Amino acid sequence: MKNKLIKVHPEDNVAIALTDLWQGDKLDFEGEEVIVLSDVKAKHKITMVDLEPESKIYMYGVLVGKATSSIKRGDVLTVDNVKHQASTTTEKTATVSYTAPDISKWKERTFMGYHRNDGQVGTQNVWLFFPLVFCENRNVELLKDVFEKELSFHKSSKQRKLLRNLISGENIELSEDKTQDEEPIFDNVEVRFITHQGGCGGIRQDSVSLSKLLAGYVNNPNVAGATVLSLGCQNLQIDIFQNALDAINPELDKPVLIYEQQQEGTIDEMLNKIIRDSFDGIKKANEIQRQPAPLSKLKLGLECGGSDGFSGISANPSLGYASDLLAALGGSPILSEFPELCGVEQELVNRCVDEEKAKRFLKLMRAYEDAAEASGSGFDMNPSPGNIKDGLITDAMKSAGAAKKGGTSPIQDILDYGEYVTKPGLNLLCTPGNDVESTTAMVGSGANVVVFTTGLGTPTGNPIAPVIKVASNSILAGRMPDIIDIDSGAVIKGEKTIEEMGEEILEYIIDVASGETTAKADQNDQNDFIPWKRGVSL
Repeated sequence: MKNKLIKVHPEDNVAIALTDLWQGDKLDFEGEEVIVLSDVKAKHKITMVDLEPESKIYMYGVLVGKATSSIKRGDVLTVDNVKHQASTTTEKTATVSYTAPDISKWKERTFMGYHRNDGQVGTQNVWLFFPLVFCENRNVELLKDVFEKELSFHKSSKQRKLLRNLISGENIELSEDKTQDEEPIFDNVEVRFITHQGGCGGIRQDSVSLSKLLAGYVNNPNVAGATVLSLGCQNLQIDIFQNALDAINPELDKPVLIYEQQQEGTIDEMLNKIIRDSFDGIKKANEIQRQPAPLSKLKLGLECGGSDGFSGISANPSLGYASDLLAALGGSPILSEFPELCGVEQELVNRCVDEEKAKRFLKLMRAYEDAAEASGSGFDMNPSPGNIKDGLITDAMKSAGAAKKGGTSPIQDILDYGEYVTKPGLNLLCTPGNDVESTTAMVGSGANVVVFTTGLGTPTGNPIAPVIKVASNSILAGRMPDIIDIDSGAVIKGEKTIEEMGEEILEYIIDVASGETTAKADQNDQNDFIPWKRGVSL
């Protein structure tokens, strides 16, 4: 590796170590000699200037922290000598100039998707089972066991075969190859199941919020139809759910089968009825075929999790370029995780297409941060132990890199949790920074594919939308090939540009959206679903 340090923005006063550095190392950086004063692990930061207590620290051209003690040029930044600090944003101060990327090679491209009558296009064709309340989780699990076993949607795992070997004392081959009688009965539809812990108890607003999320899943173009289980007496009543559906799409014509246990008799009677009706719906959904669709029909969830010090200089900006390409093509990228936008508000506010959008973004951010502080927490407590260990030592530092997923295109709309994406171009969606809660929310707002960048590795998936994993570094990609789809480490090594990697990501998105490639999360049957209870969740 030729370069051992990188400075992301000309105005930054710190640089990122691209490889492990050792005390006494002498580096030629930007035409000057830098003497490393302490051992520095790759991904961590060293200061390029002498810092005194209260000195401001800049990365990505924004304020990301302040020194709590004297730090000499060439020394490492740590949680012991740096504290979170971010600039205050109160209004839109400028309109950011923007030049859209060249999309000439992409204009005529299509993906093979499932066309719905409302004009949306799915990247998957799913029949979805879910409860309105946690009391029905057991019945959903019973239905899952029946449908998955009888329809052979999921192959027997190596771990089940290993346990079978241990029980029998035999040595059966641990491959996952399907036998002839394990082939799925339907080849053009998948059956997925959601359970959750909401719908009753807590505050009524939680149930209303959950109803909007579940309605968004039904309306998502990846869903062909749904089977919904209700108990009857819970807070999330059937009419609340139906009102949420009507609010999102009053013309919805998908089959939505709803069953209320307290009106259906015995469990066996209800389950038998559900199985008969749902099987008929699944058969009809299997008749829907993939057809060409323009890339403008893609709604792309932008997610990061298990981030490291390289995420903001390789995977995230590469995804950001793919996001800009898609926005220019009329698609709808979705940037969420509001706690991880702390410190970059001014840039985002200035990118909003009008004053109304800017004000709504700031209002949602302030309300969220105030709620966090009222509970004794705050955005400054957002970095996880894994983030800190790998170089992200303040929330603003983490946020400045995380926001790169959103590229540079204008922000067309600001959405609160549970609201559905309707406008082309970049959308901001208020969600927690928690990986699964955020991914769950973006799919509920219409994302038909998600790209998830990670520096440490995470298995996160979703029940109805493919989740594509992009590693920030090649070490991770080599260590966890079973969960990583794309390795952006070539950017760190100087082998590819951000633009080249962004185009590679977009190509992969098209393949996955067309069903030509299966995302690793789907291969692993990773179906995570966590609704956000509007209390504080960072």
